[in-house]
Amino acid sequence: MPLIVENPADYRADRAWGALDLAEVEGATARLHWTDSDYQWHVNDGTEVFAVLSGTVMMHYKADGAEKAVRLEPGAIFVAHIGEEHVARPQGEARILVIEKKGSI
Repeated sequence: MPLIVENPADYRADRAWGALDLAEVEGATARLHWTDSDYQWHVNDGTEVFAVLSGTVMMHYKADGAEKAVRLEPGAIFVAHIGEEHVARPQGEARILVIEKKGSI
């Protein structure tokens, strides 16, 4: 039976970065996250696709030895490749679709 999330903007987890598991496809997971607080600086062991569905997220990342940031509004997509250090900092509540290697942090 298909999974239908009619309004992902209404999804709310019981804790920051809680997630609704949507699908697993050949070793990757697609998860709908809800959060209202920062994640942690981290490096994934696989590529991570990060799509903002609602809210605003400041994505901080390190490039060429410097910290940089980009503002992600609904519809924006950020891709972190293997080895790229980054952290998501929502500005209030946000819902984010994250596709990444299964078991990644």
